[in-house]
Amino acid sequence: MRFSVRLPTDRVHCGDEFASAAGIAEIAAAVERAGLDGCFVTDHPFPVQRWLDGGGHHALDPFVALSFAAAATERIRLQTHILVLPYRNPFLAAKSALSLDVLSRGRLILGVATGYLRGEFAALGADFDNRNEVADETIRAMKRAWTEDDVTFEGRGFRARGNTMRPRPAQKPHPPVWVGGNSRQAIRRAVELGEGWVPFPNTAAMAPHTRTAAIETRADLAARIDFAREHARAIGRTSPLDICFSLGGEGGEDVPGGDRLAAEADALSALGVTWLAVGFPGETRAVYVDAVARFGDRVARIR
Repeated sequence: MRFSVRLPTDRVHCGDEFASAAGIAEIAAAVERAGLDGCFVTDHPFPVQRWLDGGGHHALDPFVALSFAAAATERIRLQTHILVLPYRNPFLAAKSALSLDVLSRGRLILGVATGYLRGEFAALGADFDNRNEVADETIRAMKRAWTEDDVTFEGRGFRARGNTMRPRPAQKPHPPVWVGGNSRQAIRRAVELGEGWVPFPNTAAMAPHTRTAAIETRADLAARIDFAREHARAIGRTSPLDICFSLGGEGGEDVPGGDRLAAEADALSALGVTWLAVGFPGETRAVYVDAVARFGDRVARIR
């Protein structure tokens, strides 16, 4: 089992504690020093105020934030958790991703999803109603831009007629693409187009708002993993599929303590989960860094 730690850059109310160059660098370095495996950030360029008032959050640009984490570390993976694909032109997204992959010497994990905030889509001029189709063609377009010359590809709102992107990503053939979402459609996307799947805990009450299926119990997750395996067999996929699940709720900020951590990690690993996303409470950098260090000690004892 591998562990990815949230960089709490969404806590803009804390000022420079987290959403700053120093904050990102210090926490990312703490993650690496603790022997953990990666760090992640989320993506909300321009959310609606009503969503923020209801518990939503801001976010720094994920590629910029992770570039500061990359500069402060040497080993840990750098994960977008997640990048909303329909918000961006696919070739600009591909260029940002490969730039981070090259400059970090091959450490990017590109977690992606379709998004669900209609008001944010509207503000960005993005296509909400066709977001699933846009996500599919964006993944295909990015992978071709990363691996081919003289690309011809036409999608919704863009057209390439013999275009080439350089340099190539550091990872070959390209950074892993992990597809987020709990729905069967998201799982099919992950199996058909991705290298990983990113489900997340989601209550039945929240499902209409997040516009994806509920995962409330370990049995719910197991059923979704079974569907992923069935679909992989149906399409003849033989390559492994990473699965990254949030340990302790959607934000990963209620991590089980003591022996429960080992038991939970073992149970999820037995289902096929390969990565766990975690986060910690705290309003200061010192508190967060201490939590990362203590969690790293606990992980070292169960490995």
